Amino acid sequence: MEVKTRKIFGHLTVNLLSIIHPIVNSTFSCPPRRNCNHSLQASAYYSFSLIHILAMDTLECIKTRRSIRKFTTESVPRKDLEDLIETARWSPSYKNSQPWQAIILSGDKKKELSTMLVGLLGEGKENSPDLAAPTSWPEAEQKNITHLLAKRKELTGIDLGAPEMIVKAKKANFNFYYAPHAIYLFQDASLSEWSLFDIGLFAQSLMLAAHAKGLATVPQAFATDYAKEVKECLGISASKRLILGLSVGYPDMDSPINAYRTERAEVEEFCTWLE
Repeated sequence: MEVKTRKIFGHLTVNLLSIIHPIVNSTFSCPPRRNCNHSLQASAYYSFSLIHILAMDTLECIKTRRSIRKFTTESVPRKDLEDLIETARWSPSYKNSQPWQAIILSGDKKKELSTMLVGLLGEGKENSPDLAAPTSWPEAEQKNITHLLAKRKELTGIDLGAPEMIVKAKKANFNFYYAPHAIYLFQDASLSEWSLFDIGLFAQSLMLAAHAKGLATVPQAFATDYAKEVKECLGISASKRLILGLSVGYPDMDSPINAYRTERAEVEEFCTWLE
């Protein structure tokens, strides 16, 4: 019901804008040989106000997005997947450098990649991601992580501190939680660390666009464990840096694993006001 509601709201928003925008422009059109400043300002004001009112749902989109780890088997129409990339390409980047490249996987190619990754894990091959996993955290961040792991263990029985559970978690990641689609994000390996921030903005835009369309995602670090092999499988140049994998599909909200909503620190804990 939640997914269908978001789909309906999205269609209504687009249709409402397409109907009202011409009316607003017509109402405030400029008569021949008259100063158009007032009419243009009015048109822009009312158009912006309408969009602003409808777009306020963006705040809820940001707040209600969550990582999903159980999907339905229903495939996402290609047009909807294209819309995600079309939206994400408008993400900001340093000097408009746009340091991102995306590959969307479905069907046999996704299955081929998953089989290869699970096989490498079974062989005991050492992982070698292009971005090394953190080996330690500052106290505040470690506190958040510890709380997450404890809460997840309490609610699901999954203890990610246990070696056997880590293997199980990696297998789930390599199968992209059995979502019908997966997305990999790359960028040129010669780029500075600043460009990691840019591709992070791209990933966030992509996930929010998916959520707004009633789709679900989960960003996956484990999916980058075997970066060299992933790039070879997908025909990506070794000069590229593998940044992130994501699962994409329709959420299975009946699954207990999707019931847990992670918490966030209170604003006062990380924001300071100076006047």
